[in-house]
Amino acid sequence: MHLLNLGILAHVDAGKTSLTERLLHSAGVIDEIGSVDAGNTQTDSLALERKRGITIKSAVVSFALDDVTVNLIDTPGHPDFIAEVERVLGVLDGAVLVVSAVEGVQPQTCVLMRTLQRLRIPTLVFVNKIDRRGARYDAVLRAVSERLTAAVVPMGTVGAPGTRDARFVPGLAPSALDILADHDDELLAAYLEGTVSYGRLRAALAEQTRQALVHPVYAGSAITGAGVGALIGGIRELLPAAGGDPDAPVSGTVFKVERGPAGEKVAYARMFSGTLRTRDRIPFGEARADGETRADGETRTEGRVTAISVFDQGTDVRDDLVTAGRIAKLWGLADIRIGDAIGEPRKAYGHFFAPPTLETVVVPADGADRRALHRALTRLAEQDPLIDLRHDEVRQETFVSLYGEVQKEVIQATLADEFGVHVTFRETTPLCVERPVGSGAAVEFNKKDGNPFLATVGLRVDPEPPGSGVEFRLEVELGSMPYAFFKAVEDTVRETLGQGLYGWQIPDCTVTMTHSGYSPRQSHAHQGFDKSMSSTGYDFRGLTPLVLIEALRRAGTQVHEPLHRFRIEAPTDTLAALLPVLARLRAVPQTTETRGTTCSLEGSVPAAHVHELEQQLPGLTRGEGELESAFDHYAPAPRGTVPERRRTDLNPLNRKEYLLNLTRRVGG
Repeated sequence: MHLLNLGILAHVDAGKTSLTERLLHSAGVIDEIGSVDAGNTQTDSLALERKRGITIKSAVVSFALDDVTVNLIDTPGHPDFIAEVERVLGVLDGAVLVVSAVEGVQPQTCVLMRTLQRLRIPTLVFVNKIDRRGARYDAVLRAVSERLTAAVVPMGTVGAPGTRDARFVPGLAPSALDILADHDDELLAAYLEGTVSYGRLRAALAEQTRQALVHPVYAGSAITGAGVGALIGGIRELLPAAGGDPDAPVSGTVFKVERGPAGEKVAYARMFSGTLRTRDRIPFGEARADGETRADGETRTEGRVTAISVFDQGTDVRDDLVTAGRIAKLWGLADIRIGDAIGEPRKAYGHFFAPPTLETVVVPADGADRRALHRALTRLAEQDPLIDLRHDEVRQETFVSLYGEVQKEVIQATLADEFGVHVTFRETTPLCVERPVGSGAAVEFNKKDGNPFLATVGLRVDPEPPGSGVEFRLEVELGSMPYAFFKAVEDTVRETLGQGLYGWQIPDCTVTMTHSGYSPRQSHAHQGFDKSMSSTGYDFRGLTPLVLIEALRRAGTQVHEPLHRFRIEAPTDTLAALLPVLARLRAVPQTTETRGTTCSLEGSVPAAHVHELEQQLPGLTRGEGELESAFDHYAPAPRGTVPERRRTDLNPLNRKEYLLNLTRRVGG
């Protein structure tokens, strides 16, 4: 029996969770199929998911299909929870992308398919809801080929679409040979010679599907069960088994973290190699390429696994070990985080989707316990690191990053339902970045010109292209002072770049240390170490923000706002009403294509106006308009008032205020 870790992905409301229920029923795991509307599905276990009828958190459930054990991961479909999908993609062997036969290819469908193809994850397409009124299988199949991928292989035809009697009739279309021959020279030669057997064709289909070169398309109804048997056959036959050597060194990846009933951390991990047992001590952390240190510079943490659960027959069951290829729940690793490597680092955890481009302030209700709010938000950040908490100690305010307004509503409901903390939010604002305009340098010398710190720090800032990240370099000898002082400067540089001259993060630049110096350790007889005459890490951590901000002042920075690429499908006769609104929202159409009574516009729009465009589009297009948008790039903010972000640091822009705030923090 082989193992398959399978993801179910779709645009919201395409029927993904209903398909999961049907698969579980077909496998004999459940006796009765749950309903999203009734709130009794297996994978939507959160009260909020049942209430809203949408998937918010990924869920794992296991079942057997003859000789294949499937760990099925149901993922959210709403774009506001794309971060939850991102974490799952890195642990999949294959995927089923669900498309509605009524609504067709939708914005999130395109985003997901592009990512699945980029990661080369073998993917089957399932056109759901063929029994629903308005189902149009042939049109949706054309849209899949035109908008998702041309390499689609229809696995059958649909009869009586739009009725309760709708059915899927399996059978490879003649076009399958043409598509498969494009990727197989031997098959092409046999095709030209007229010697292609059906068995050879099926073998080529399986091989190319497992290589993510082609994507078989099935159709059916999760509600009636039509076509689901054919899809199950495709899952068994065409998708690859999970690999991994159980005797190799332990290596796994954490893709989800939750809290158990007693508040303990529980990590969901996919094991890629080795065998992990209870009571094993195991290193974990966000390793660099050399596998030695975490991203924050600290050595990787070690912890002892106190309990293991593996997934089997619809639930998770306790076991003494988990082997390569399987997904497990692990207890005992108190400092574990999403994205951490367990054991031998397999590869750096990367982001497949863009980070959040919006931010809001959490406002506690009158009488709310602020400490309880902080604890609750910290718990939420464990489950979703991309909400990126930012706390303003002076004003006692907390900022969170967001993908959209629905995510804000879910955070509000989760805080109330799970933690008993009631909050509101301020208006959502876009998350900009700052980029250095030129090069700038500054230096402060030990015991000179009013420098209150026993340290010499000189820094130069140079701009780098977008996506380069932050690099810290030395133009001074590493042995010129203790390594801990260099480390204090580098860590503080990276922290300070989180808030530039206008309060925004500076994501891409090189910072070079040009000057260094310190006061050696001073001791007095019978008195020991004299801190007032000897440099400490505090001196370098305190001075570095002042020097770096001065270097940034001399370099100059420019604020860049996030822009989304958009694609709008709308009736051609609505363009006259649509274009002025796009202009008011600073959306710039770059291409326009007309096909009969429908037109397609593609261009860019500021992230700040995407939500308003979503709200206005139905009214402007008689409800027929369809918007697809995703973060694309940052562009210079328009001339005029430069958008500023409220600072939450000690404000090194104002030397006097900074030193006063630093004194208060140290004293407190």
